[in-house]
Amino acid sequence: MDFTGTWKVYSEENLDEFLKVVGAPEMVVKMRKDVKPVMVIEQNGKDFRFTMKTPFFSRVNSFTLGKEAEISCLDGRKLKCTVREEDGKLVSETDRFTSVREIQGDEMIETTTAGSVTFISRSKRV
Repeated sequence: MDFTGTWKVYSEENLDEFLKVVGAPEMVVKMRKDVKPVMVIEQNGKDFRFTMKTPFFSRVNSFTLGKEAEISCLDGRKLKCTVREEDGKLVSETDRFTSVREIQGDEMIETTTAGSVTFISRSKRV
């Protein structure tokens, strides 16, 4: 499981619906739909640091596999989250959504489910 690197999002499905379901403000929904973020992932054993960069903001979240952490959402809200490794995938769970991040070939695919909405983000290393 090697997520370390810089990843550029090139495809997203159901982003608007997902942001609305998780309660993101309308301003965030409008701003985010035209932006393809860059994600910088640093891994040191079980410790991870994720930095999401857009032209409007940068957001950094750090966590250790298997331990509860506080993460910041796009709109600045804080959520409690536990990330675990499962079959080479990173599985994140909060009270609002579940996210599964995996490497398939030269792509990183994140599938996030909130209620009946599934958001899929695809990235390539840059």
